[in-house]
Amino acid sequence: MMAVSSSCKDVNSNNKMQMDNGKYVRYTPEQVEALERLYHDCPKPSSMRRQQLIRECPILSNIEPKQIKVWFQNRRCREKQRKEASRLQAVNRKLTAMNKLLMEENDRLQKQVSQLVYENTFFRQQTPNATLATTDTSCESVVTSGQHHLTPQHPPRDASPAGLLSIAEETLTEFLSKATGTAVEWVQMPGMKPGPDSIGIVAISHGCTGVAARACGLVGLDPTRVAEILKDRPSWYRDCRSVDIINVLATGSNGTIELLYMQLYAPTTLAPARDFWLLRYTSVLEDGSLVVCERSLNNTQNGPSMPPAPHFVRAEMLPSGYLIRPCEGGGSIIHIVDHMDLEPWSVPEVLRPLYESSTLLAQKTTMAALRHLRQISQEVSQPNVTGWGRRPAALRALSQRLSKGFNEALNGFTDEGWSMLESDGIDDVTVHVNSSPSKIMGAHLSYANGFPSMSNAVLCAKASMLLQDVPPAVLLRFLREHRSEWADSGIDAYSAAAVKAGPCSLPVPRAGNFGGQVILPLAHTIEHEEFLEVIKLENMGHYRDDMIMPNDIFLLQLCSGVDENAIGTSAELVFAPIDASFSDDAPILPSGFRIIPLDSGKDASSPNRTLDLASALDVGPAGNKASGGYSAPTGSTKSVITIAFQFAFEIHLQENIASMARQYVRSIISSVQRVALALSPSRFGAQAGLRPPPGTPEAHTLARWICESYRCYLGVELLKNEGSESSLKSLWHHSDALMCCSLKALPVFTFANQAGLDMLETTLVALQDITLEKIFDDNGRKTLCSEFPQIMQQGFMCLQGGICLSSMGRPVSYERAVAWKVLNEEENAHCICFTFINWSFV
Repeated sequence: MMAVSSSCKDVNSNNKMQMDNGKYVRYTPEQVEALERLYHDCPKPSSMRRQQLIRECPILSNIEPKQIKVWFQNRRCREKQRKEASRLQAVNRKLTAMNKLLMEENDRLQKQVSQLVYENTFFRQQTPNATLATTDTSCESVVTSGQHHLTPQHPPRDASPAGLLSIAEETLTEFLSKATGTAVEWVQMPGMKPGPDSIGIVAISHGCTGVAARACGLVGLDPTRVAEILKDRPSWYRDCRSVDIINVLATGSNGTIELLYMQLYAPTTLAPARDFWLLRYTSVLEDGSLVVCERSLNNTQNGPSMPPAPHFVRAEMLPSGYLIRPCEGGGSIIHIVDHMDLEPWSVPEVLRPLYESSTLLAQKTTMAALRHLRQISQEVSQPNVTGWGRRPAALRALSQRLSKGFNEALNGFTDEGWSMLESDGIDDVTVHVNSSPSKIMGAHLSYANGFPSMSNAVLCAKASMLLQDVPPAVLLRFLREHRSEWADSGIDAYSAAAVKAGPCSLPVPRAGNFGGQVILPLAHTIEHEEFLEVIKLENMGHYRDDMIMPNDIFLLQLCSGVDENAIGTSAELVFAPIDASFSDDAPILPSGFRIIPLDSGKDASSPNRTLDLASALDVGPAGNKASGGYSAPTGSTKSVITIAFQFAFEIHLQENIASMARQYVRSIISSVQRVALALSPSRFGAQAGLRPPPGTPEAHTLARWICESYRCYLGVELLKNEGSESSLKSLWHHSDALMCCSLKALPVFTFANQAGLDMLETTLVALQDITLEKIFDDNGRKTLCSEFPQIMQQGFMCLQGGICLSSMGRPVSYERAVAWKVLNEEENAHCICFTFINWSFV
């Protein structure tokens, strides 16, 4: 503030003009009005523009251009000071509100400590008497562990209007005791630190029935608007499929009781979806606070009820809700409590952590509500247009469509038109078909030219599998940044053609080479937890003339959960082909991946860990990297990945499309497993070193064979003054591109150093899919075929400079190349090694 004030000595000279004699002369109101008009059009006018203003406005004719310049300088300074003052006032209000929250939290903790001290004293007094009466119930614990718990049977509650009001008041009392009292033992959410820039104060339950989470925060919206947003749960809670209001009752105290039926999506194909039969009570407290609280209506009589729905498990919501207090100076202080029993007994044991984790509930529900409120608050205070001319609300609607479409395909509800196809004998991939695609895509499926924009049916192939020792964020980031490692360009082309006007047929192999991936960011949430982007897959080849395919493919992509430091966060990569016009009502057919951690412990991996061989090069004898940057997790971690891909098609092609979809998803599963193995921290254990594919030597052994064979055939050292222990590291960092290929009828690459991977524009994971002949042009292939016998007979061959191709099809020039035969311990040929000297992209 002082810096701004000191640079604005004329800040109070709003309507004054400084003359040469040092005195101030007031501007007339007409002169100020004219200057203000120009300022709003152009805050920093040029000298010519200021002179033009004097000519166009006679009332300014007696003012010198220099004085006009000073006026604009002072006006800009006042504007800057005003904005800074407004910002500081907002920060002050937020700090005041956060201080109030922290004081309330401190009072609650003091009460909790007092209660614990009293209970501890009581139990100490009772211990001598209780010791003799203690019986061992461990056997009973073992027998009942993991089984569906039996809740005590209470008499049915009255669901008449008077009975519902009694339940509502009871729910309000219990909710407030959780939000501001000690009814639940709350512990701070791991990794969450309160502060002016944090999302709020987040806590999770310890030792209570079910799972529970609580959050306190400040949002720049009035309480009525906050309640309105939070009641519309499907708009911010991605797992919420629907909320239907069955009945509404008004209470005498300006309150409202609503009976709701809510459905939640299942997060994976391995578990059923959940539903709730709820009472929601909205009321205003004596201090003016607005309260919205909810609870399940189980075991009631004399009133409305909701029978069980097929394919859903009825879960229970314990007293939960929102306490919204008006904040001095504007905005609201909000307390959120989510408390559920998700019936974990109904899912396989390996998945029960998903339904027993308060951390996961906090991430997906409680914190999601706060993020959504803060996002809307920011959009209201700073309205602007973002990517592709869309406003934030429009982009948020697109991300919701992507998420909802993916969840609908994943769950395959029959009321949306999905039906399951018979298995092909292998149950790893499930296939559903929907003959009413307009119902699930929410778009008009015909264009003015008469051709359907989508085919008349949609097929979804989906699968789930468990992963070991792979952080979800690491795997998702690899899938996002290296699409060519798992995606098929022909399938991408087919899916893209399906959203364009005109019929399309099955893709043919190598329909187009979409090697270039360009990521165009659209928007992200203010906490950077989620971002929306357009992926442009550039066509590097040509299509067949008889196929209607796009030149470039555009995908709308939603990515979340890429922060490795976040606790209990699931990671998602959902995308859908879009037309280049990108209209708001265009049909969207989402596919993608969801990776959910099954362990509540924090993964110890570093976000700076690399995704290729380089991360194994600095492994010391104790198994830790000498240079730091990665530390293996202290225990194994598990996660479940769910894959779902949708395809639009003509109904008469159902059998062919189903076969293609199963094959494609199985190939993706294979690619994911291969990538997961490459990314797994267990590959860098104390004794493992580099774990190569079956049938290949250890990496250090291969490096030694390469160097010894080079010295044997060429009579010189490949590496200068390097010991055997560091041969692999030296090869990896060698400036020349070095790569090995197999001795097969169609040689494929098996190893490359960093320069070799850069030259081929690939990674170690995808290297084995590149054949030797693919990197040479016609002349290079002819030379290689004619000279290859010389390598096998003489042991080496020198190649003159020329041109080769990267895996992306880009030409690469090299000054010269050397090829030699690599021998193993038994003096048998193991592979052929190439080194390309002084290479560069043309």
